[in-house]
Amino acid sequence: MTSDTGASYAAAGVDIEAGDRAVELMKEWVKKTQRPEVLGGLGGFAGLFDASALKRYERPLLASATDGVGTKVDIARQLGVYDTIGHDLVAMVMDDIVVCGAEPLFMTDYICVGKVHPERVAAIVKGIAEGCVLAGCALVGGETAEHPGLLGPDDFDVAGAGTGVVEYDRLLGADRIRTGDSVIAMAASGLHSNGYSLVRHVLLERAGMRLEQRVEELGRTLGEELLEPTKIYSLDCMALTRTAEVHAYSHITGGGLAANLARVIPDHLHATVDRATWTPGAIFDLVGKAGQVEQLELEKTLNMGVGMMAVVPQESVDVALTALADRGVDAWVAGEILDRGDHTTGASLTGAHPA
Repeated sequence: MTSDTGASYAAAGVDIEAGDRAVELMKEWVKKTQRPEVLGGLGGFAGLFDASALKRYERPLLASATDGVGTKVDIARQLGVYDTIGHDLVAMVMDDIVVCGAEPLFMTDYICVGKVHPERVAAIVKGIAEGCVLAGCALVGGETAEHPGLLGPDDFDVAGAGTGVVEYDRLLGADRIRTGDSVIAMAASGLHSNGYSLVRHVLLERAGMRLEQRVEELGRTLGEELLEPTKIYSLDCMALTRTAEVHAYSHITGGGLAANLARVIPDHLHATVDRATWTPGAIFDLVGKAGQVEQLELEKTLNMGVGMMAVVPQESVDVALTALADRGVDAWVAGEILDRGDHTTGASLTGAHPA
């Protein structure tokens, strides 16, 4: 049977008015991220950034990255907490950009929902805007897409893309690393935004834990622990680069500590990281025990308490650690750079974590 009423976008599940209201609600948060180089306001077809600001560079290199936050969004959905996931998104994008020594300039976001709830979308953007402030970049635009039929009314996902700039002769990376350099670890705020498919499977499905459940080892509820925002290191890394000689950074994300560190190690060298130099947070032990997950599996999936690493010459270690401490970053010497020798990979973990 067919209806006498003509079809419409609203009848198909897309609410344009709700989308417009979401834009109005998010404007105040986006405004807080503006840099002097940003032209125009929210609502245009494209975000505008005054590239004449790059004239002060002799040979500017633009660095770009794009990412999402994975299945961590499902934790936010279940708890009905939407104003922190944006921090995760900015961290995943901008901390990749700062690795090469680039200054974060601006980013755009993409929010896909099953149904537009204006206040919910605005809360997500609020978190993204707050993250941009912490990273020192502008949020110049984005897109909110409503996909009824593909996503449930409460389902959503987020993604973002960012751009930064670095002077050619200040580009950081493998070419600068030398034998004898030290590897400095910077503490993570928690799980960050990787490995949540494993974490959700182990804790929620296999162990039957509830997000509202208080876990004594964590000192708070499981949900609060799993939603802890990813630490944004961008401004800390930029400040460190200005203060001390830095050869490379490594953002510890999917693949774990050794695999990500290996990405910035030249072929003829090897990085060793001593587990005895730090104790991973309680959440890592909880996941390991609850799922009987072997240590190597944990280490290639989770960050194990380290979110960023810096490779610096030995003579810069004290200055670097002091600079990070002054900014409130928990950091320590975790390893060193050696000749490749018989090692078959670019980085490896040695020793054992303190009991």
